[in-house]
Amino acid sequence: MKNESTGTAAGATALEATVTLHPDFQVGPIDRRLFGSFVEHLGRAVYTGIYEPGHPTSDEHGFRRDVADLTHELGVSMIRYPGGNFVSNYVWEDGVGPKEDRKPFIDLAWRTIEPNEVGTDEFLQWAEREGIEPMMAVNLGTRGVAAAAALVEYCNGEAGSQWADMRIANGREKPYGVKLWCLGNEMDGPWQIGHKDAHEYGKLAAEAGKAMKLVDPSIELVACGSSSMYMDTFGEWERTVLSYTYDIVDHISMHAYYEEKNGDRASFLGSATAMDRFIERVVASADAIGAQKRSDKKITISFDEWNVWYLETRFVGEKNLPLQRDAPRIIEDVYSALDAVVVGDLLVTLLNHADRVPVAALAQLVNVIAPIMTEPGGEAWRQTTFHPFAHTARLAQGSVLDLRVDVPTMTTTAHGDVPVVTAAATWGGASAEGTGDVALFLVNRSAEPATVTIKHPGVRLDLAGGIELLADHVGMREGKAAAEEVGVVERDAPGSAEGTVTITLAPESWSAWHGTATRA
Repeated sequence: MKNESTGTAAGATALEATVTLHPDFQVGPIDRRLFGSFVEHLGRAVYTGIYEPGHPTSDEHGFRRDVADLTHELGVSMIRYPGGNFVSNYVWEDGVGPKEDRKPFIDLAWRTIEPNEVGTDEFLQWAEREGIEPMMAVNLGTRGVAAAAALVEYCNGEAGSQWADMRIANGREKPYGVKLWCLGNEMDGPWQIGHKDAHEYGKLAAEAGKAMKLVDPSIELVACGSSSMYMDTFGEWERTVLSYTYDIVDHISMHAYYEEKNGDRASFLGSATAMDRFIERVVASADAIGAQKRSDKKITISFDEWNVWYLETRFVGEKNLPLQRDAPRIIEDVYSALDAVVVGDLLVTLLNHADRVPVAALAQLVNVIAPIMTEPGGEAWRQTTFHPFAHTARLAQGSVLDLRVDVPTMTTTAHGDVPVVTAAATWGGASAEGTGDVALFLVNRSAEPATVTIKHPGVRLDLAGGIELLADHVGMREGKAAAEEVGVVERDAPGSAEGTVTITLAPESWSAWHGTATRA
Protein backbone atom coordinates (compact mmCIF):
# COMPACT_ATOMS: atom_id res chain seq x y z
CA MET A 1 0.00 0.00 0.00
CA LYS A 2 1.26 3.50 -0.86
CA ASN A 3 1.03 6.59 1.27
CA GLU A 4 -0.12 9.33 -1.13
CA SER A 5 1.62 12.18 0.69
CA THR A 6 5.07 10.59 0.70
CA GLY A 7 5.05 7.97 -2.02
CA THR A 8 6.59 5.46 0.42
CA ALA A 9 5.42 2.12 1.69
CA ALA A 10 3.26 2.44 4.80
CA GLY A 11 5.16 1.44 7.91
CA ALA A 12 8.57 1.62 6.18
CA THR A 13 11.55 2.31 8.44
CA ALA A 14 12.90 5.79 7.73
CA LEU A 15 16.36 7.25 8.14
CA GLU A 16 16.42 9.98 10.76
CA ALA A 17 17.83 13.49 10.56
CA THR A 18 17.59 16.57 12.77
CA VAL A 19 17.60 20.19 11.62
CA THR A 20 17.79 23.02 14.16
CA LEU A 21 16.93 26.59 13.16
CA HIS A 22 16.49 30.04 14.69
CA PRO A 23 16.04 33.38 12.86
CA ASP A 24 18.82 34.96 14.93
CA PHE A 25 21.42 32.70 13.31
CA GLN A 26 21.89 33.65 9.67
CA VAL A 27 24.30 32.92 6.83
CA GLY A 28 23.45 36.23 5.17
CA PRO A 29 20.90 38.04 3.01
CA ILE A 30 19.85 36.61 -0.35
CA ASP A 31 21.00 38.62 -3.35
CA ARG A 32 18.23 38.19 -5.93
CA ARG A 33 20.92 37.80 -8.60
CA LEU A 34 21.43 34.31 -7.18
CA PHE A 35 18.46 33.31 -9.36
CA GLY A 36 20.04 34.28 -12.66
CA SER A 37 20.20 32.42 -15.95
CA PHE A 38 22.18 32.54 -19.18
CA VAL A 39 21.47 33.20 -22.87
CA GLU A 40 24.32 32.45 -25.27
CA HIS A 41 24.35 32.54 -29.05
CA LEU A 42 24.40 28.75 -29.09
CA GLY A 43 22.00 26.35 -30.75
CA ARG A 44 18.42 27.57 -30.31
CA ALA A 45 18.91 29.66 -27.17
CA VAL A 46 18.43 32.94 -29.05
CA TYR A 47 16.89 32.10 -32.43
CA THR A 48 13.59 30.18 -31.96
CA GLY A 49 14.33 30.48 -28.23
CA ILE A 50 13.81 33.97 -26.85
CA TYR A 51 13.58 35.48 -30.36
CA GLU A 52 11.44 34.35 -33.28
CA PRO A 53 9.87 37.00 -35.50
CA GLY A 54 6.59 35.76 -36.96
CA HIS A 55 5.84 33.42 -34.07
CA PRO A 56 2.17 33.68 -32.99
CA THR A 57 3.22 35.11 -29.61
CA SER A 58 6.06 37.36 -30.78
CA ASP A 59 5.97 41.02 -29.87
CA GLU A 60 6.69 43.91 -32.23
CA HIS A 61 10.43 43.37 -31.66
CA GLY A 62 10.34 39.68 -32.59
CA PHE A 63 10.70 38.25 -29.07
CA ARG A 64 8.50 35.35 -28.01
CA ARG A 65 5.93 36.33 -25.38
CA ASP A 66 5.36 32.71 -24.31
CA VAL A 67 9.06 32.31 -23.47
CA ALA A 68 9.13 35.63 -21.62
CA ASP A 69 6.09 34.59 -19.57
CA LEU A 70 7.74 31.30 -18.59
CA THR A 71 10.92 33.20 -17.74
CA HIS A 72 8.94 35.30 -15.27
CA GLU A 73 7.26 32.21 -13.85
CA LEU A 74 10.71 30.64 -13.43
CA GLY A 75 11.68 33.63 -11.30
CA VAL A 76 14.80 34.60 -13.26
CA SER A 77 16.23 37.87 -11.94
CA MET A 78 19.33 38.29 -14.12
CA ILE A 79 20.58 36.94 -17.46
CA ARG A 80 24.20 36.60 -18.60
CA TYR A 81 24.86 37.45 -22.28
CA PRO A 82 26.18 36.87 -25.01
CA GLY A 83 28.37 33.99 -23.83
CA GLY A 84 29.88 31.67 -23.01
CA ASN A 85 32.36 30.41 -25.56
CA PHE A 86 30.63 32.56 -28.18
CA VAL A 87 31.92 35.80 -26.67
CA SER A 88 35.60 34.96 -27.25
CA ASN A 89 35.21 35.50 -31.01
CA TYR A 90 32.51 38.17 -30.90
CA VAL A 91 32.98 41.66 -32.33
CA TRP A 92 30.21 43.53 -30.57
CA GLU A 93 30.38 46.53 -32.92
CA ASP A 94 29.25 44.27 -35.79
CA GLY A 95 26.04 43.48 -33.88
CA VAL A 96 24.70 47.01 -33.45
CA GLY A 97 23.11 49.46 -35.84
CA PRO A 98 20.61 48.80 -38.63
CA LYS A 99 20.03 45.09 -39.14
CA GLU A 100 20.19 45.45 -42.90
CA ASP A 101 23.80 46.59 -42.55
CA ARG A 102 24.88 43.67 -40.36
CA LYS A 103 26.63 40.69 -41.91
CA PRO A 104 26.33 37.05 -40.83
CA PHE A 105 29.59 35.58 -39.56
CA ILE A 106 31.04 32.24 -38.48
CA ASP A 107 30.88 31.64 -34.74
CA LEU A 108 34.06 29.66 -34.18
CA ALA A 109 32.98 28.33 -30.77
CA TRP A 110 30.01 26.31 -32.04
CA ARG A 111 30.74 26.37 -35.82
CA THR A 112 27.48 28.06 -36.66
CA ILE A 113 26.61 30.85 -39.08
CA GLU A 114 25.44 33.61 -36.75
CA PRO A 115 22.69 35.62 -38.54
CA ASN A 116 23.51 38.69 -36.42
CA GLU A 117 19.91 39.78 -35.96
CA VAL A 118 20.14 39.97 -32.18
CA GLY A 119 22.96 41.98 -30.64
CA THR A 120 23.66 44.24 -27.69
CA ASP A 121 20.75 46.65 -28.16
CA GLU A 122 18.15 44.00 -28.91
CA PHE A 123 19.12 41.93 -25.87
CA LEU A 124 19.41 44.84 -23.45
CA GLN A 125 16.10 46.34 -24.54
CA TRP A 126 14.39 42.95 -24.20
CA ALA A 127 15.85 42.54 -20.70
CA GLU A 128 14.70 46.05 -19.79
CA ARG A 129 11.16 45.44 -21.05
CA GLU A 130 11.00 42.23 -19.03
CA GLY A 131 12.48 43.75 -15.87
CA ILE A 132 15.51 41.42 -15.89
CA GLU A 133 19.00 42.61 -14.93
CA PRO A 134 21.59 42.04 -17.68
CA MET A 135 25.04 40.60 -17.04
CA MET A 136 27.30 41.39 -20.00
CA ALA A 137 30.50 39.61 -21.00
CA VAL A 138 33.39 41.17 -22.91
CA ASN A 139 35.68 39.42 -25.38
CA LEU A 140 39.13 38.87 -23.87
CA GLY A 141 39.90 35.98 -26.20
CA THR A 142 40.48 37.64 -29.57
CA ARG A 143 40.13 41.25 -28.39
CA GLY A 144 41.18 43.30 -25.40
CA VAL A 145 41.24 46.50 -23.36
CA ALA A 146 39.99 49.06 -25.90
CA ALA A 147 37.02 47.00 -27.14
CA ALA A 148 35.96 46.18 -23.57
CA ALA A 149 36.06 49.80 -22.44
CA ALA A 150 34.24 50.89 -25.61
CA LEU A 151 31.40 48.46 -24.92
CA VAL A 152 30.95 49.84 -21.40
CA GLU A 153 30.87 53.34 -22.88
CA TYR A 154 28.34 52.24 -25.51
CA CYS A 155 26.07 50.71 -22.87
CA ASN A 156 26.49 53.18 -20.00
CA GLY A 157 27.95 56.42 -21.36
CA GLU A 158 26.22 59.78 -21.50
CA ALA A 159 25.93 61.79 -24.71
CA GLY A 160 29.03 63.54 -25.91
CA SER A 161 31.50 60.68 -26.36
CA GLN A 162 32.18 58.47 -29.37
CA TRP A 163 30.58 55.20 -28.33
CA ALA A 164 27.70 56.71 -26.38
CA ASP A 165 26.88 58.85 -29.40
CA MET A 166 26.93 55.71 -31.55
CA ARG A 167 24.32 54.17 -29.25
CA ILE A 168 22.20 57.32 -29.51
CA ALA A 169 22.53 57.26 -33.31
CA ASN A 170 21.32 53.66 -33.21
CA GLY A 171 18.11 54.80 -31.52
CA ARG A 172 18.80 54.49 -27.80
CA GLU A 173 19.35 57.81 -26.03
CA LYS A 174 19.18 56.70 -22.39
CA PRO A 175 22.18 54.71 -21.08
CA TYR A 176 21.42 51.09 -20.19
CA GLY A 177 23.29 51.26 -16.89
CA VAL A 178 24.63 47.69 -17.02
CA LYS A 179 26.27 47.00 -13.65
CA LEU A 180 27.59 43.44 -13.88
CA TRP A 181 30.38 42.54 -16.34
CA CYS A 182 32.31 39.32 -17.02
CA LEU A 183 35.96 39.72 -18.01
CA GLY A 184 35.87 37.04 -20.70
CA ASN A 185 34.78 33.43 -20.39
CA GLU A 186 36.62 30.24 -19.32
CA MET A 187 39.96 31.60 -20.39
CA ASP A 188 41.75 28.64 -18.77
CA GLY A 189 40.08 26.24 -21.22
CA PRO A 190 42.07 25.04 -24.27
CA TRP A 191 38.74 24.92 -26.13
CA GLN A 192 38.41 28.71 -25.77
CA ILE A 193 39.25 30.89 -28.77
CA GLY A 194 42.17 33.00 -27.50
CA HIS A 195 42.92 30.65 -24.58
CA LYS A 196 45.55 32.10 -22.23
CA ASP A 197 47.62 30.95 -19.31
CA ALA A 198 46.92 32.44 -15.88
CA HIS A 199 49.59 35.15 -16.10
CA GLU A 200 48.51 36.28 -19.57
CA TYR A 201 44.86 36.37 -18.60
CA GLY A 202 45.45 37.94 -15.18
CA LYS A 203 47.39 40.84 -16.66
CA LEU A 204 44.86 41.39 -19.46
CA ALA A 205 41.85 41.17 -17.12
CA ALA A 206 43.42 43.65 -14.72
CA GLU A 207 44.07 46.19 -17.49
CA ALA A 208 40.67 45.69 -19.14
CA GLY A 209 38.92 45.96 -15.78
CA LYS A 210 40.84 49.10 -14.90
CA ALA A 211 39.83 50.73 -18.18
CA MET A 212 36.20 49.64 -17.84
CA LYS A 213 35.96 51.13 -14.36
CA LEU A 214 37.53 54.35 -15.57
CA VAL A 215 34.60 54.60 -18.00
CA ASP A 216 32.04 53.72 -15.31
CA PRO A 217 33.32 53.37 -11.71
CA SER A 218 29.98 51.95 -10.54
CA ILE A 219 30.22 48.64 -12.40
CA GLU A 220 31.01 45.26 -10.84
CA LEU A 221 33.57 42.99 -12.51
CA VAL A 222 33.85 39.21 -12.61
CA ALA A 223 37.25 37.61 -13.25
CA CYS A 224 37.37 34.17 -14.85
CA GLY A 225 38.02 31.40 -12.37
CA SER A 226 38.69 27.80 -13.28
CA SER A 227 36.24 26.28 -15.75
CA SER A 228 36.07 23.21 -13.50
CA MET A 229 37.37 22.01 -10.15
CA TYR A 230 38.95 19.18 -12.12
CA MET A 231 41.11 21.36 -14.38
CA ASP A 232 44.82 20.61 -13.93
CA THR A 233 45.36 24.31 -13.25
CA PHE A 234 42.62 24.60 -10.59
CA GLY A 235 43.75 26.49 -7.51
CA GLU A 236 46.91 27.83 -9.05
CA TRP A 237 44.79 29.58 -11.70
CA GLU A 238 42.71 31.35 -9.02
CA ARG A 239 45.83 32.30 -7.04
CA THR A 240 47.60 33.76 -10.08
CA VAL A 241 44.61 35.56 -11.61
CA LEU A 242 43.60 37.15 -8.32
CA SER A 243 47.18 38.20 -7.59
CA TYR A 244 46.79 40.52 -10.62
CA THR A 245 43.10 41.42 -10.34
CA TYR A 246 42.22 41.40 -6.62
CA ASP A 247 42.03 45.18 -6.29
CA ILE A 248 40.08 45.60 -9.55
CA VAL A 249 37.44 42.85 -9.58
CA ASP A 250 34.50 42.18 -7.29
CA HIS A 251 33.79 38.53 -8.05
CA ILE A 252 35.50 35.46 -9.44
CA SER A 253 33.53 33.04 -11.62
CA MET A 254 32.81 29.38 -11.08
CA HIS A 255 31.38 26.93 -13.62
CA ALA A 256 30.22 23.38 -12.89
CA TYR A 257 28.03 20.80 -14.60
CA TYR A 258 26.89 17.47 -13.19
CA GLU A 259 25.63 14.24 -14.77
CA GLU A 260 24.89 10.64 -13.94
CA LYS A 261 27.83 8.58 -15.19
CA ASN A 262 27.83 4.83 -15.75
CA GLY A 263 24.56 4.42 -13.89
CA ASP A 264 26.11 5.69 -10.64
CA ARG A 265 22.89 7.10 -9.23
CA ALA A 266 24.20 7.62 -5.69
CA SER A 267 27.13 9.77 -6.85
CA PHE A 268 24.80 11.79 -9.08
CA LEU A 269 22.46 12.42 -6.15
CA GLY A 270 25.51 13.57 -4.17
CA SER A 271 26.55 16.14 -6.79
CA ALA A 272 25.80 19.11 -4.54
CA THR A 273 28.51 17.92 -2.17
CA ALA A 274 31.01 18.44 -4.99
CA MET A 275 29.56 21.92 -5.59
CA ASP A 276 29.88 22.70 -1.88
CA ARG A 277 33.54 21.64 -1.84
CA PHE A 278 34.24 23.61 -5.02
CA ILE A 279 32.83 26.81 -3.48
CA GLU A 280 34.77 26.35 -0.26
CA ARG A 281 38.03 25.81 -2.13
CA VAL A 282 37.60 28.89 -4.33
CA VAL A 283 36.68 31.00 -1.29
CA ALA A 284 39.81 29.72 0.47
CA SER A 285 41.95 30.64 -2.55
CA ALA A 286 40.46 34.14 -2.73
CA ASP A 287 40.83 34.75 0.98
CA ALA A 288 44.45 33.59 0.91
CA ILE A 289 45.25 36.30 -1.66
CA GLY A 290 43.33 38.84 0.41
CA ALA A 291 45.35 37.89 3.48
CA GLN A 292 48.60 38.13 1.53
CA LYS A 293 47.60 41.62 0.38
CA ARG A 294 46.48 42.56 3.93
CA SER A 295 43.16 43.56 2.37
CA ASP A 296 39.82 43.90 4.14
CA LYS A 297 38.07 43.36 0.82
CA LYS A 298 36.24 40.06 0.27
CA ILE A 299 36.06 38.64 -3.24
CA THR A 300 32.74 36.90 -3.75
CA ILE A 301 31.64 34.20 -6.20
CA SER A 302 29.74 34.55 -9.44
CA PHE A 303 28.63 30.95 -10.08
CA ASP A 304 27.59 32.01 -13.54
CA GLU A 305 27.28 28.57 -15.15
CA TRP A 306 25.76 25.61 -13.34
CA ASN A 307 23.33 22.84 -14.23
CA VAL A 308 22.90 19.17 -15.00
CA TRP A 309 24.46 18.58 -18.42
CA TYR A 310 25.03 15.16 -19.98
CA LEU A 311 28.24 16.38 -21.55
CA GLU A 312 30.00 13.00 -21.67
CA THR A 313 27.07 10.70 -22.34
CA ARG A 314 24.82 12.68 -24.70
CA PHE A 315 26.99 15.42 -26.17
CA VAL A 316 29.43 12.89 -27.67
CA GLY A 317 29.33 13.20 -31.46
CA GLU A 318 28.40 16.88 -31.32
CA LYS A 319 31.82 18.14 -30.25
CA ASN A 320 33.33 18.30 -33.77
CA LEU A 321 30.38 19.99 -35.37
CA PRO A 322 30.07 20.57 -39.11
CA LEU A 323 29.45 24.20 -40.02
CA GLN A 324 25.74 24.71 -39.40
CA ARG A 325 23.08 27.30 -40.15
CA ASP A 326 19.58 28.16 -38.99
CA ALA A 327 19.86 27.71 -35.21
CA PRO A 328 20.82 24.01 -35.04
CA ARG A 329 19.41 21.72 -32.37
CA ILE A 330 22.46 21.08 -30.20
CA ILE A 331 22.82 20.41 -26.47
CA GLU A 332 19.06 20.01 -26.04
CA ASP A 333 19.10 17.67 -23.05
CA VAL A 334 15.77 16.15 -22.04
CA TYR A 335 15.58 16.06 -18.25
CA SER A 336 14.15 13.45 -15.92
CA ALA A 337 12.66 13.93 -12.46
CA LEU A 338 15.95 12.61 -11.03
CA ASP A 339 17.73 15.51 -12.77
CA ALA A 340 15.22 17.91 -11.18
CA VAL A 341 15.93 16.56 -7.69
CA VAL A 342 19.66 17.16 -8.25
CA VAL A 343 18.98 20.71 -9.51
CA GLY A 344 16.96 21.34 -6.34
CA ASP A 345 19.86 20.07 -4.25
CA LEU A 346 22.32 22.34 -6.08
CA LEU A 347 20.06 25.27 -5.22
CA VAL A 348 20.21 24.22 -1.55
CA THR A 349 24.00 24.48 -1.72
CA LEU A 350 23.91 27.90 -3.39
CA LEU A 351 21.54 29.20 -0.72
CA ASN A 352 23.76 27.90 2.06
CA HIS A 353 26.65 29.94 0.63
CA ALA A 354 24.64 33.15 0.23
CA ASP A 355 27.29 35.09 2.16
CA ARG A 356 29.89 34.40 -0.54
CA VAL A 357 27.78 33.58 -3.63
CA PRO A 358 25.66 36.63 -4.47
CA VAL A 359 25.46 35.89 -8.21
CA ALA A 360 24.62 32.66 -10.06
CA ALA A 361 23.30 31.70 -13.49
CA LEU A 362 21.52 28.50 -14.42
CA ALA A 363 22.94 27.60 -17.83
CA GLN A 364 20.95 28.06 -19.95
CA LEU A 365 17.47 29.61 -20.11
CA VAL A 366 15.82 28.07 -23.15
CA ASN A 367 16.41 25.00 -25.38
CA VAL A 368 20.12 24.58 -24.55
CA ILE A 369 20.37 22.39 -21.38
CA ALA A 370 17.42 24.47 -20.27
CA PRO A 371 14.33 24.47 -18.04
CA ILE A 372 12.29 25.92 -20.92
CA MET A 373 11.89 24.28 -24.34
CA THR A 374 10.26 25.53 -27.52
CA GLU A 375 9.22 24.39 -30.95
CA PRO A 376 9.77 26.81 -33.85
CA GLY A 377 6.39 28.31 -34.64
CA GLY A 378 4.90 26.17 -31.86
CA GLU A 379 4.58 25.84 -28.15
CA ALA A 380 6.90 26.52 -25.22
CA TRP A 381 6.92 24.27 -22.16
CA ARG A 382 8.54 23.56 -18.82
CA GLN A 383 11.10 20.79 -18.35
CA THR A 384 11.30 18.92 -15.05
CA THR A 385 14.13 21.14 -13.81
CA PHE A 386 11.87 24.18 -14.12
CA HIS A 387 9.97 23.26 -10.95
CA PRO A 388 12.62 23.29 -8.21
CA PHE A 389 14.14 26.50 -9.57
CA ALA A 390 10.80 28.31 -9.83
CA HIS A 391 9.64 27.30 -6.37
CA THR A 392 12.98 28.12 -4.75
CA ALA A 393 13.15 31.54 -6.43
CA ARG A 394 9.59 32.30 -5.27
CA LEU A 395 9.85 31.03 -1.69
CA ALA A 396 13.43 31.97 -0.76
CA GLN A 397 13.15 35.51 0.61
CA GLY A 398 15.09 37.62 3.07
CA SER A 399 18.08 35.86 4.61
CA VAL A 400 19.40 32.30 4.65
CA LEU A 401 19.41 30.74 8.11
CA ASP A 402 22.50 29.07 9.54
CA LEU A 403 21.13 25.60 10.27
CA ARG A 404 22.54 22.85 12.42
CA VAL A 405 22.00 19.55 10.62
CA ASP A 406 22.59 16.17 12.25
CA VAL A 407 22.24 13.53 9.56
CA PRO A 408 23.67 10.13 8.63
CA THR A 409 25.88 9.77 5.57
CA MET A 410 25.95 7.44 2.58
CA THR A 411 29.02 6.36 0.65
CA THR A 412 29.42 7.33 -2.99
CA THR A 413 32.06 6.36 -5.51
CA ALA A 414 32.69 9.90 -6.77
CA HIS A 415 32.40 11.97 -3.59
CA GLY A 416 33.07 9.63 -0.66
CA ASP A 417 30.66 10.01 2.24
CA VAL A 418 27.89 12.54 1.66
CA PRO A 419 24.96 13.61 3.87
CA VAL A 420 21.79 11.63 3.25
CA VAL A 421 19.61 14.70 3.81
CA THR A 422 20.48 18.30 2.88
CA ALA A 423 18.61 21.38 4.05
CA ALA A 424 18.39 25.14 3.61
CA ALA A 425 16.00 27.62 5.19
CA THR A 426 15.18 31.28 4.65
CA TRP A 427 13.43 33.88 6.79
CA GLY A 428 12.20 37.27 5.66
CA GLY A 429 9.58 39.93 5.91
CA ALA A 430 9.66 40.02 9.71
CA SER A 431 6.94 42.09 11.40
CA ALA A 432 7.36 44.30 14.45
CA GLU A 433 6.23 41.30 16.48
CA GLY A 434 9.12 39.23 15.15
CA THR A 435 7.06 37.10 12.77
CA GLY A 436 8.49 36.41 9.33
CA ASP A 437 7.86 34.16 6.35
CA VAL A 438 9.94 31.02 6.48
CA ALA A 439 10.82 28.56 3.72
CA LEU A 440 12.52 25.21 4.22
CA PHE A 441 14.12 23.19 1.42
CA LEU A 442 14.90 19.51 2.01
CA VAL A 443 16.49 16.82 -0.18
CA ASN A 444 16.57 13.12 0.58
CA ARG A 445 19.38 11.54 -1.45
CA SER A 446 18.72 8.06 -0.11
CA ALA A 447 16.72 5.23 -1.71
CA GLU A 448 14.94 4.94 1.65
CA PRO A 449 12.40 7.33 3.21
CA ALA A 450 13.77 9.77 5.76
CA THR A 451 12.22 11.34 8.83
CA VAL A 452 13.43 14.88 9.52
CA THR A 453 12.83 16.45 12.91
CA ILE A 454 12.89 20.26 12.79
CA LYS A 455 13.91 21.72 16.15
CA HIS A 456 13.10 25.39 16.72
CA PRO A 457 13.95 26.32 20.31
CA GLY A 458 12.68 29.73 21.34
CA VAL A 459 10.72 30.08 18.11
CA ARG A 460 7.17 29.31 17.09
CA LEU A 461 7.32 27.54 13.72
CA ASP A 462 4.11 27.13 11.73
CA LEU A 463 4.54 25.28 8.43
CA ALA A 464 1.41 25.58 6.33
CA GLY A 465 2.35 22.88 3.85
CA GLY A 466 4.80 21.95 1.17
CA ILE A 467 5.51 20.62 -2.29
CA GLU A 468 7.54 17.56 -3.21
CA LEU A 469 9.14 16.16 -6.35
CA LEU A 470 10.13 12.48 -6.54
CA ALA A 471 13.04 11.25 -8.65
CA ASP A 472 11.22 8.13 -9.84
CA HIS A 473 8.14 10.01 -11.03
CA VAL A 474 9.04 9.77 -14.72
CA GLY A 475 12.11 9.10 -16.82
CA MET A 476 13.45 11.09 -19.75
CA ARG A 477 10.67 11.51 -22.29
CA GLU A 478 10.34 13.83 -25.24
CA GLY A 479 7.86 16.62 -25.73
CA LYS A 480 5.63 18.98 -23.84
CA ALA A 481 2.98 16.48 -22.75
CA ALA A 482 5.55 14.12 -21.20
CA ALA A 483 7.49 16.93 -19.52
CA GLU A 484 4.39 18.41 -17.95
CA GLU A 485 3.40 15.07 -16.41
CA VAL A 486 6.09 15.92 -13.89
CA GLY A 487 4.76 18.41 -11.42
CA VAL A 488 5.05 18.85 -7.72
CA VAL A 489 2.98 16.90 -5.24
CA GLU A 490 1.17 19.01 -2.67
CA ARG A 491 2.00 18.11 0.94
CA ASP A 492 -0.16 18.94 3.95
CA ALA A 493 1.14 20.72 7.02
CA PRO A 494 3.52 18.36 8.85
CA GLY A 495 2.96 17.04 12.34
CA SER A 496 4.24 19.18 15.20
CA ALA A 497 4.84 18.94 18.93
CA GLU A 498 6.24 21.35 21.50
CA GLY A 499 9.43 22.71 19.97
CA THR A 500 9.58 20.30 17.00
CA VAL A 501 8.08 19.66 13.58
CA THR A 502 8.39 16.24 11.93
CA ILE A 503 8.52 15.76 8.15
CA THR A 504 8.72 12.45 6.30
CA LEU A 505 10.60 12.67 3.01
CA ALA A 506 10.07 10.28 0.14
CA PRO A 507 13.14 8.45 -1.21
CA GLU A 508 15.25 10.48 -3.63
CA SER A 509 13.12 13.59 -3.37
CA TRP A 510 13.29 17.36 -3.24
CA SER A 511 10.74 19.32 -1.25
CA ALA A 512 9.98 22.91 -0.25
CA TRP A 513 7.92 23.98 2.77
CA HIS A 514 6.46 27.37 3.63
CA GLY A 515 5.05 29.03 6.70
CA THR A 516 5.99 31.52 9.40
CA ALA A 517 8.47 31.70 12.24
CA THR A 518 8.02 33.94 15.27
CA ARG A 519 10.71 34.84 17.77
CA ALA A 520 9.68 34.05 21.33
